[in-house]
Amino acid sequence: MARHDESTERRNGLFDEADLNDEEDWPVAPAPSWLSDIDDTYGEPADPTYNEPADTADGEPAEDPFVDTQRIPSFDLGPHTESVVVDLTSAASPRTDEVIEVIEPLPAYDPPLSQYPPADMPVEPTIPEPDPLLPRHAAAPPATHVPITPREPRPAWDIPPVPDGLDQTGAESLTAASVLRTVRAKPQSGWRKRILRVSGGRINFGPSPADRHRADLLARARTPVRGSHRVAVISLKGGVGKTTTTAALGSMFADLRGDRVIAVDANPDRGTLSERVTRESGATIRHLLEARDRVIRYGDVRAFTSQSSTRLEVLASDSDPSASLALSEQDYIDTLDTLERFYNLVLTDCGTGLLHDAMRGVLGLASSLVVVSSASLDGARSASATLDWLEAHGLQELARNAVVVISSVRPGGGIVDVMQLEDHFASRCREVVTIPYDPHLEAGSALFLDELQEETLEAYLELAAAVGEGFALTPSSR
Repeated sequence: MARHDESTERRNGLFDEADLNDEEDWPVAPAPSWLSDIDDTYGEPADPTYNEPADTADGEPAEDPFVDTQRIPSFDLGPHTESVVVDLTSAASPRTDEVIEVIEPLPAYDPPLSQYPPADMPVEPTIPEPDPLLPRHAAAPPATHVPITPREPRPAWDIPPVPDGLDQTGAESLTAASVLRTVRAKPQSGWRKRILRVSGGRINFGPSPADRHRADLLARARTPVRGSHRVAVISLKGGVGKTTTTAALGSMFADLRGDRVIAVDANPDRGTLSERVTRESGATIRHLLEARDRVIRYGDVRAFTSQSSTRLEVLASDSDPSASLALSEQDYIDTLDTLERFYNLVLTDCGTGLLHDAMRGVLGLASSLVVVSSASLDGARSASATLDWLEAHGLQELARNAVVVISSVRPGGGIVDVMQLEDHFASRCREVVTIPYDPHLEAGSALFLDELQEETLEAYLELAAAVGEGFALTPSSR
Protein backbone atom coordinates (compact mmCIF):
# COMPACT_ATOMS: atom_id res chain seq x y z
CA MET A 1 0.00 0.00 0.00
CA ALA A 2 1.42 3.39 -0.95
CA ARG A 3 0.27 6.97 -0.65
CA HIS A 4 0.01 9.05 -3.78
CA ASP A 5 -0.97 12.63 -4.59
CA GLU A 6 0.15 15.47 -6.81
CA SER A 7 2.18 17.18 -4.09
CA THR A 8 4.28 14.02 -3.58
CA GLU A 9 4.90 13.64 -7.29
CA ARG A 10 5.83 17.29 -7.58
CA ARG A 11 8.45 16.95 -4.88
CA ASN A 12 9.81 13.71 -6.39
CA GLY A 13 9.99 15.23 -9.85
CA LEU A 14 7.51 12.70 -11.29
CA PHE A 15 4.58 15.02 -11.84
CA ASP A 16 3.84 16.48 -15.21
CA GLU A 17 1.18 19.19 -15.29
CA ALA A 18 0.33 18.22 -18.85
CA ASP A 19 -1.17 14.99 -17.51
CA LEU A 20 -3.89 17.00 -15.81
CA ASN A 21 -5.35 17.91 -19.17
CA ASP A 22 -5.58 14.25 -20.28
CA GLU A 23 -8.71 12.76 -18.79
CA GLU A 24 -7.91 9.27 -20.11
CA ASP A 25 -4.24 9.10 -19.14
CA TRP A 26 -3.68 8.92 -15.40
CA PRO A 27 -0.17 9.43 -13.99
CA VAL A 28 1.72 6.26 -13.16
CA ALA A 29 2.59 5.85 -9.49
CA PRO A 30 6.27 5.30 -8.63
CA ALA A 31 7.37 1.84 -7.66
CA PRO A 32 7.08 1.10 -3.97
CA SER A 33 10.27 0.35 -2.09
CA TRP A 34 9.15 -3.19 -1.37
CA LEU A 35 9.01 -3.90 -5.15
CA SER A 36 12.63 -2.95 -5.75
CA ASP A 37 13.50 -6.59 -6.48
CA ILE A 38 10.76 -6.94 -9.10
CA ASP A 39 11.04 -6.15 -12.79
CA ASP A 40 10.21 -2.65 -14.08
CA THR A 41 6.90 -4.00 -15.44
CA TYR A 42 5.53 -3.90 -11.83
CA GLY A 43 4.24 -7.43 -12.46
CA GLU A 44 5.78 -10.84 -11.95
CA PRO A 45 9.52 -11.37 -12.24
CA ALA A 46 10.83 -11.19 -15.78
CA ASP A 47 9.97 -14.20 -17.90
CA PRO A 48 12.67 -15.03 -20.48
CA THR A 49 10.05 -16.71 -22.68
CA TYR A 50 7.93 -13.61 -22.89
CA ASN A 51 8.23 -11.52 -26.04
CA GLU A 52 6.97 -7.98 -26.35
CA PRO A 53 4.21 -7.63 -28.96
CA ALA A 54 5.32 -6.38 -32.37
CA ASP A 55 4.29 -3.08 -33.83
CA THR A 56 1.12 -2.87 -35.88
CA ALA A 57 1.01 -2.25 -39.59
CA ASP A 58 0.47 1.49 -39.26
CA GLY A 59 3.60 1.85 -37.13
CA GLU A 60 1.81 2.23 -33.83
CA PRO A 61 2.95 -0.01 -30.99
CA ALA A 62 0.71 -2.97 -30.35
CA GLU A 63 -1.41 -2.96 -27.28
CA ASP A 64 0.27 -4.75 -24.43
CA PRO A 65 -2.17 -6.95 -22.53
CA PHE A 66 -0.41 -6.06 -19.28
CA VAL A 67 -0.61 -2.29 -19.70
CA ASP A 68 -3.98 -1.93 -17.99
CA THR A 69 -2.74 -3.80 -14.95
CA GLN A 70 0.60 -2.04 -14.86
CA ARG A 71 -0.97 1.35 -14.36
CA ILE A 72 -2.19 2.20 -10.90
CA PRO A 73 -4.98 4.79 -11.00
CA SER A 74 -4.99 7.43 -8.28
CA PHE A 75 -7.89 9.76 -7.51
CA ASP A 76 -7.31 13.03 -5.60
CA LEU A 77 -10.64 14.07 -4.11
CA GLY A 78 -9.44 17.23 -2.42
CA PRO A 79 -6.93 18.45 0.15
CA HIS A 80 -8.81 16.91 3.10
CA THR A 81 -9.54 13.50 1.53
CA GLU A 82 -7.51 10.33 2.04
CA SER A 83 -5.84 9.01 -1.12
CA VAL A 84 -5.69 5.22 -1.45
CA VAL A 85 -3.60 3.44 -4.07
CA VAL A 86 -4.63 -0.08 -5.04
CA ASP A 87 -1.97 -2.37 -6.51
CA LEU A 88 -3.52 -4.51 -9.29
CA THR A 89 -0.24 -5.95 -10.60
CA SER A 90 0.39 -8.60 -8.01
CA ALA A 91 0.66 -12.07 -9.52
CA ALA A 92 -1.05 -13.66 -6.58
CA SER A 93 -4.79 -13.51 -6.33
CA PRO A 94 -6.05 -10.82 -4.01
CA ARG A 95 -6.44 -11.85 -0.41
CA THR A 96 -9.72 -11.03 1.18
CA ASP A 97 -8.32 -11.31 4.69
CA GLU A 98 -5.59 -8.74 4.13
CA VAL A 99 -5.97 -5.61 6.25
CA ILE A 100 -5.59 -2.40 4.30
CA GLU A 101 -3.64 0.25 6.14
CA VAL A 102 -5.29 3.65 6.18
CA ILE A 103 -2.89 6.50 5.73
CA GLU A 104 -3.40 9.85 7.52
CA PRO A 105 -4.65 12.74 5.33
CA LEU A 106 -1.97 14.55 3.39
CA PRO A 107 -1.34 18.27 3.65
CA ALA A 108 -3.36 20.63 1.52
CA TYR A 109 -2.76 20.64 -2.19
CA ASP A 110 0.25 22.74 -3.16
CA PRO A 111 -0.79 24.87 -6.17
CA PRO A 112 1.53 25.54 -9.11
CA LEU A 113 3.98 28.39 -8.80
CA SER A 114 1.91 30.41 -11.23
CA GLN A 115 -0.90 30.58 -8.68
CA TYR A 116 1.25 32.11 -5.96
CA PRO A 117 1.02 35.93 -5.48
CA PRO A 118 3.91 38.06 -6.76
CA ALA A 119 6.81 38.57 -4.40
CA ASP A 120 6.15 42.32 -4.12
CA MET A 121 2.49 41.88 -3.13
CA PRO A 122 1.96 42.71 0.58
CA VAL A 123 0.80 39.76 2.60
CA GLU A 124 -1.43 40.18 5.63
CA PRO A 125 0.24 38.73 8.74
CA THR A 126 -1.48 35.74 10.20
CA ILE A 127 -1.78 35.10 13.90
CA PRO A 128 -1.15 31.43 14.66
CA GLU A 129 -3.65 29.60 16.77
CA PRO A 130 -2.46 28.85 20.32
CA ASP A 131 -0.99 25.41 20.76
CA PRO A 132 -3.34 23.38 22.99
CA LEU A 133 -0.38 21.34 24.21
CA LEU A 134 1.30 24.38 25.76
CA PRO A 135 0.51 25.12 29.41
CA ARG A 136 -2.17 27.71 29.96
CA HIS A 137 0.01 29.60 32.41
CA ALA A 138 2.73 30.20 29.81
CA ALA A 139 4.01 33.76 29.76
CA ALA A 140 2.08 35.98 27.35
CA PRO A 141 3.96 38.08 24.79
CA PRO A 142 4.67 41.66 25.87
CA ALA A 143 1.83 44.06 25.13
CA THR A 144 2.44 46.74 22.56
CA HIS A 145 2.67 50.31 23.81
CA VAL A 146 -0.42 52.35 22.99
CA PRO A 147 0.22 56.07 23.48
CA ILE A 148 -2.50 58.25 24.93
CA THR A 149 -3.72 60.62 22.27
CA PRO A 150 -5.85 63.66 23.14
CA ARG A 151 -9.28 63.54 21.59
CA GLU A 152 -10.10 65.93 18.80
CA PRO A 153 -11.99 69.06 19.95
CA ARG A 154 -15.51 69.50 18.81
CA PRO A 155 -16.00 72.01 15.98
CA ALA A 156 -16.80 75.57 17.04
CA TRP A 157 -20.05 77.25 16.10
CA ASP A 158 -20.00 79.41 12.99
CA ILE A 159 -20.58 82.73 14.80
CA PRO A 160 -19.57 86.06 13.21
CA PRO A 161 -17.22 88.38 15.15
CA VAL A 162 -18.41 91.38 17.15
CA PRO A 163 -18.72 94.47 14.89
CA ASP A 164 -16.09 97.07 15.74
CA GLY A 165 -17.75 99.95 13.89
CA LEU A 166 -14.71 100.76 11.76
CA ASP A 167 -16.28 99.67 8.51
CA GLN A 168 -19.86 100.57 9.44
CA THR A 169 -21.82 103.63 8.30
CA GLY A 170 -25.09 103.26 10.19
CA ALA A 171 -25.86 102.84 13.86
CA GLU A 172 -23.07 100.32 14.24
CA SER A 173 -20.52 103.09 13.71
CA LEU A 174 -21.50 104.76 17.00
CA THR A 175 -19.39 102.96 19.62
CA ALA A 176 -18.11 103.89 23.07
CA ALA A 177 -14.57 104.22 21.73
CA SER A 178 -15.60 106.72 19.05
CA VAL A 179 -18.13 108.83 20.98
CA LEU A 180 -17.30 108.80 24.71
CA ARG A 181 -14.47 110.78 26.20
CA THR A 182 -11.57 108.78 27.54
CA VAL A 183 -11.70 108.47 31.32
CA ARG A 184 -8.40 107.86 33.06
CA ALA A 185 -8.28 104.74 35.19
CA LYS A 186 -8.39 105.31 38.92
CA PRO A 187 -5.79 104.01 41.39
CA GLN A 188 -6.86 101.08 43.54
CA SER A 189 -4.29 101.23 46.34
CA GLY A 190 -1.47 103.25 47.91
CA TRP A 191 -0.94 106.98 48.16
CA ARG A 192 -2.46 107.58 44.73
CA LYS A 193 -5.81 106.36 45.98
CA ARG A 194 -5.60 108.51 49.10
CA ILE A 195 -4.82 111.66 47.10
CA LEU A 196 -7.70 110.96 44.73
CA ARG A 197 -10.07 110.63 47.70
CA VAL A 198 -8.79 113.73 49.53
CA SER A 199 -8.97 115.88 46.38
CA GLY A 200 -12.52 114.84 45.70
CA GLY A 201 -11.52 113.07 42.50
CA ARG A 202 -9.89 116.12 40.91
CA ILE A 203 -6.29 114.84 41.24
CA ASN A 204 -5.81 111.47 39.59
CA PHE A 205 -2.31 110.09 39.17
CA GLY A 206 -3.61 106.88 37.63
CA PRO A 207 -3.09 103.32 38.81
CA SER A 208 0.18 102.26 40.34
CA PRO A 209 2.40 99.51 38.85
CA ALA A 210 0.95 97.11 41.42
CA ASP A 211 -2.57 98.06 40.33
CA ARG A 212 -1.72 97.53 36.68
CA HIS A 213 -0.17 94.15 37.48
CA ARG A 214 -3.26 93.08 39.38
CA ALA A 215 -5.53 94.26 36.57
CA ASP A 216 -3.49 92.19 34.14
CA LEU A 217 -3.84 89.11 36.36
CA LEU A 218 -7.60 89.60 36.56
CA ALA A 219 -7.89 89.98 32.79
CA ARG A 220 -5.91 86.77 32.21
CA ALA A 221 -7.92 84.85 34.80
CA ARG A 222 -11.13 86.03 33.12
CA THR A 223 -10.12 84.90 29.63
CA PRO A 224 -13.34 83.86 27.89
CA VAL A 225 -13.96 80.15 27.40
CA ARG A 226 -15.53 79.10 24.13
CA GLY A 227 -17.46 75.97 24.99
CA SER A 228 -15.86 74.21 27.94
CA HIS A 229 -12.33 73.83 29.27
CA ARG A 230 -10.99 70.85 31.27
CA VAL A 231 -8.13 71.35 33.72
CA ALA A 232 -6.47 68.24 35.18
CA VAL A 233 -4.49 68.65 38.41
CA ILE A 234 -1.99 65.79 38.63
CA SER A 235 1.04 64.61 40.58
CA LEU A 236 2.89 61.32 41.04
CA LYS A 237 3.37 61.97 44.74
CA GLY A 238 0.77 62.34 47.44
CA GLY A 239 0.82 64.94 50.19
CA VAL A 240 2.11 67.77 47.99
CA GLY A 241 -1.08 69.87 48.09
CA LYS A 242 -2.78 68.61 44.94
CA THR A 243 -6.31 68.58 46.39
CA THR A 244 -5.77 71.94 48.08
CA THR A 245 -4.55 73.41 44.79
CA THR A 246 -7.66 72.10 43.01
CA ALA A 247 -10.00 73.62 45.60
CA ALA A 248 -8.19 76.99 45.75
CA LEU A 249 -7.86 77.34 41.98
CA GLY A 250 -11.49 76.41 41.47
CA SER A 251 -12.56 78.91 44.12
CA MET A 252 -10.59 81.69 42.43
CA PHE A 253 -12.15 80.96 39.06
CA ALA A 254 -15.66 80.74 40.54
CA ASP A 255 -15.17 84.02 42.43
CA LEU A 256 -13.64 86.00 39.56
CA ARG A 257 -15.60 84.65 36.61
CA GLY A 258 -19.27 84.65 35.77
CA ASP A 259 -19.50 81.16 34.31
CA ARG A 260 -20.07 77.92 36.20
CA VAL A 261 -17.10 76.06 37.63
CA ILE A 262 -17.07 72.53 39.03
CA ALA A 263 -14.30 70.38 40.52
CA VAL A 264 -14.49 66.60 40.14
CA ASP A 265 -12.78 64.23 42.53
CA ALA A 266 -11.40 61.43 40.29
CA ASN A 267 -9.15 59.94 42.96
CA PRO A 268 -9.84 56.17 43.02
CA ASP A 269 -8.53 55.86 46.60
CA ARG A 270 -11.04 57.87 48.64
CA GLY A 271 -10.39 61.43 47.56
CA THR A 272 -10.82 64.30 50.03
CA LEU A 273 -11.83 67.09 47.66
CA SER A 274 -15.37 67.17 49.07
CA GLU A 275 -13.89 68.04 52.49
CA ARG A 276 -12.64 71.38 51.11
CA VAL A 277 -16.20 72.71 50.87
CA THR A 278 -19.23 72.59 53.14
CA ARG A 279 -20.88 69.29 52.25
CA GLU A 280 -24.40 69.80 50.92
CA SER A 281 -25.03 66.49 49.15
CA GLY A 282 -24.15 62.93 50.01
CA ALA A 283 -24.08 61.95 46.34
CA THR A 284 -20.89 60.87 44.59
CA ILE A 285 -19.71 60.50 41.05
CA ARG A 286 -21.15 56.97 41.05
CA HIS A 287 -24.66 58.27 41.81
CA LEU A 288 -24.41 60.77 38.97
CA LEU A 289 -23.40 58.00 36.55
CA GLU A 290 -26.39 55.91 37.55
CA ALA A 291 -28.81 58.80 37.01
CA ARG A 292 -27.14 60.54 34.07
CA ASP A 293 -29.96 59.63 31.69
CA ARG A 294 -32.45 61.53 33.87
CA VAL A 295 -30.28 64.65 34.33
CA ILE A 296 -31.81 67.21 31.99
CA ARG A 297 -31.69 70.62 33.71
CA TYR A 298 -29.07 72.38 35.81
CA GLY A 299 -31.32 71.91 38.84
CA ASP A 300 -31.05 68.16 38.31
CA VAL A 301 -27.26 68.00 38.39
CA ARG A 302 -27.20 70.46 41.31
CA ALA A 303 -28.64 67.71 43.53
CA PHE A 304 -25.38 65.78 43.17
CA THR A 305 -22.93 68.59 43.99
CA SER A 306 -21.90 70.73 46.96
CA GLN A 307 -21.28 74.46 46.57
CA SER A 308 -18.84 76.70 48.43
CA SER A 309 -19.23 80.36 49.32
CA THR A 310 -17.39 81.30 46.11
CA ARG A 311 -19.92 79.33 43.98
CA LEU A 312 -17.43 76.53 43.30
CA GLU A 313 -19.26 73.22 43.02
CA VAL A 314 -17.66 69.90 43.94
CA LEU A 315 -18.60 66.39 42.82
CA ALA A 316 -17.32 63.94 45.43
CA SER A 317 -15.62 60.61 44.75
CA ASP A 318 -16.90 57.24 45.92
CA SER A 319 -15.64 56.80 49.48
CA ASP A 320 -17.74 53.74 50.33
CA PRO A 321 -15.32 51.06 51.66
CA SER A 322 -17.60 48.33 50.33
CA ALA A 323 -17.37 49.60 46.74
CA SER A 324 -15.56 47.10 44.53
CA LEU A 325 -15.62 48.92 41.17
CA ALA A 326 -13.04 51.62 40.61
CA LEU A 327 -13.67 54.58 38.34
CA SER A 328 -12.92 53.48 34.78
CA GLU A 329 -12.00 55.43 31.68
CA GLN A 330 -15.51 55.17 30.26
CA ASP A 331 -17.00 56.27 33.60
CA TYR A 332 -14.94 59.44 33.52
CA ILE A 333 -15.86 60.11 29.89
CA ASP A 334 -19.56 59.70 30.69
CA THR A 335 -19.20 62.01 33.70
CA LEU A 336 -17.54 64.74 31.64
CA ASP A 337 -20.15 64.36 28.93
CA THR A 338 -22.87 65.04 31.51
CA LEU A 339 -21.16 67.92 33.32
CA GLU A 340 -20.14 69.82 30.20
CA ARG A 341 -23.78 70.46 29.42
CA PHE A 342 -23.99 72.74 32.48
CA TYR A 343 -20.44 73.93 33.33
CA ASN A 344 -17.85 75.91 31.38
CA LEU A 345 -14.86 74.99 33.55
CA VAL A 346 -14.26 71.47 34.84
CA LEU A 347 -11.33 70.88 37.17
CA THR A 348 -10.30 67.28 37.94
CA ASP A 349 -8.45 66.28 41.08
CA CYS A 350 -6.56 63.17 39.93
CA GLY A 351 -5.06 60.36 41.94
CA THR A 352 -1.36 59.78 42.37
CA GLY A 353 -1.23 56.87 39.92
CA LEU A 354 -0.91 57.67 36.23
CA LEU A 355 -1.53 54.09 35.10
CA HIS A 356 -5.01 53.37 36.44
CA ASP A 357 -7.83 53.19 33.92
CA ALA A 358 -9.50 56.51 34.71
CA MET A 359 -6.29 58.44 34.00
CA ARG A 360 -6.47 57.51 30.32
CA GLY A 361 -9.79 59.32 30.14
CA VAL A 362 -8.53 62.26 32.22
CA LEU A 363 -5.43 62.83 30.12
CA GLY A 364 -7.20 62.09 26.85
CA LEU A 365 -9.84 64.76 27.56
CA ALA A 366 -7.67 67.34 29.36
CA SER A 367 -7.41 70.77 27.78
CA SER A 368 -4.58 71.84 30.11
CA LEU A 369 -2.61 70.47 33.05
CA VAL A 370 -1.53 71.71 36.45
CA VAL A 371 1.38 69.70 37.87
CA VAL A 372 1.78 70.08 41.63
CA SER A 373 5.08 69.73 43.48
CA SER A 374 6.12 70.35 47.03
CA ALA A 375 9.08 72.57 47.93
CA SER A 376 11.23 69.50 48.58
CA LEU A 377 13.69 67.38 46.65
CA ASP A 378 11.51 64.26 46.42
CA GLY A 379 8.44 66.29 45.51
CA ALA A 380 10.30 68.12 42.74
CA ARG A 381 11.66 64.86 41.38
CA SER A 382 8.15 63.37 41.31
CA ALA A 383 6.79 66.41 39.48
CA SER A 384 9.62 66.29 36.95
CA ALA A 385 9.05 62.55 36.52
CA THR A 386 5.40 63.33 35.80
CA LEU A 387 6.48 65.52 32.91
CA ASP A 388 8.82 62.77 31.70
CA TRP A 389 5.94 60.29 31.76
CA LEU A 390 3.72 62.63 29.77
CA GLU A 391 6.40 63.19 27.13
CA ALA A 392 7.05 59.45 26.86
CA HIS A 393 3.35 58.69 26.25
CA GLY A 394 2.67 61.07 23.39
CA LEU A 395 1.46 64.06 25.47
CA GLN A 396 4.34 66.43 24.76
CA GLU A 397 2.02 69.34 23.99
CA LEU A 398 0.18 69.02 27.30
CA ALA A 399 3.48 68.83 29.19
CA ARG A 400 4.90 71.85 27.38
CA ASN A 401 1.81 74.00 28.09
CA ALA A 402 1.42 72.81 31.68
CA VAL A 403 1.57 75.10 34.72
CA VAL A 404 3.71 73.85 37.62
CA VAL A 405 2.70 74.73 41.18
CA ILE A 406 5.36 74.59 43.90
CA SER A 407 3.43 74.34 47.14
CA SER A 408 5.18 75.19 50.40
CA VAL A 409 3.72 72.80 52.95
CA ARG A 410 6.10 73.88 55.75
CA PRO A 411 6.64 77.33 57.31
CA GLY A 412 9.89 79.00 56.34
CA GLY A 413 10.37 76.96 53.17
CA GLY A 414 13.09 74.69 54.62
CA ILE A 415 16.57 74.39 53.14
CA VAL A 416 15.47 73.79 49.55
CA ASP A 417 16.42 76.48 47.02
CA VAL A 418 13.00 77.21 45.57
CA MET A 419 14.47 79.46 42.88
CA GLN A 420 16.44 76.51 41.52
CA LEU A 421 13.22 74.52 41.31
CA GLU A 422 11.48 77.40 39.54
CA ASP A 423 14.28 77.63 36.97
CA HIS A 424 14.14 73.87 36.34
CA PHE A 425 10.40 73.76 35.70
CA ALA A 426 10.38 77.05 33.78
CA SER A 427 12.61 75.40 31.18
CA ARG A 428 10.11 72.58 30.72
CA CYS A 429 6.67 74.21 31.14
CA ARG A 430 4.79 77.34 30.21
CA GLU A 431 4.74 78.92 33.68
CA VAL A 432 5.67 78.22 37.32
CA VAL A 433 3.82 79.57 40.39
CA THR A 434 5.01 79.21 43.99
CA ILE A 435 2.38 79.09 46.75
CA PRO A 436 3.68 80.20 50.16
CA TYR A 437 2.91 78.41 53.39
CA ASP A 438 -0.44 79.31 54.93
CA PRO A 439 -1.85 78.02 58.23
CA HIS A 440 -5.38 77.99 56.82
CA LEU A 441 -4.35 75.51 54.13
CA GLU A 442 -2.54 73.29 56.62
CA ALA A 443 -5.79 72.52 58.47
CA GLY A 444 -7.09 70.44 55.54
CA SER A 445 -10.72 71.46 56.15
CA ALA A 446 -13.10 73.67 54.19
CA LEU A 447 -11.25 76.37 52.27
CA PHE A 448 -12.33 80.02 52.42
CA LEU A 449 -10.52 82.62 50.33
CA ASP A 450 -11.09 85.42 52.84
CA GLU A 451 -9.21 83.38 55.45
CA LEU A 452 -6.03 83.24 53.40
CA GLN A 453 -3.13 85.56 53.96
CA GLU A 454 -2.65 88.37 51.47
CA GLU A 455 0.50 86.84 50.03
CA THR A 456 -1.20 83.46 49.54
CA LEU A 457 -4.24 85.04 47.95
CA GLU A 458 -2.02 86.92 45.52
CA ALA A 459 -0.19 83.70 44.62
CA TYR A 460 -3.45 81.91 43.82
CA LEU A 461 -4.50 84.87 41.68
CA GLU A 462 -1.26 84.44 39.71
CA LEU A 463 -2.08 80.74 39.36
CA ALA A 464 -5.57 81.52 38.08
CA ALA A 465 -4.08 83.99 35.59
CA ALA A 466 -1.49 81.45 34.37
CA VAL A 467 -4.10 78.74 33.87
CA GLY A 468 -6.68 81.16 32.46
CA GLU A 469 -4.20 82.38 29.87
CA GLY A 470 -4.23 78.83 28.51
CA PHE A 471 -7.93 79.11 27.68
CA ALA A 472 -6.99 81.11 24.59
CA LEU A 473 -4.25 78.61 23.63
CA THR A 474 -6.51 75.58 23.37
CA PRO A 475 -9.40 75.22 20.89
CA SER A 476 -12.99 75.01 21.97
CA SER A 477 -14.31 71.62 23.09
CA ARG A 478 -17.78 72.26 21.70
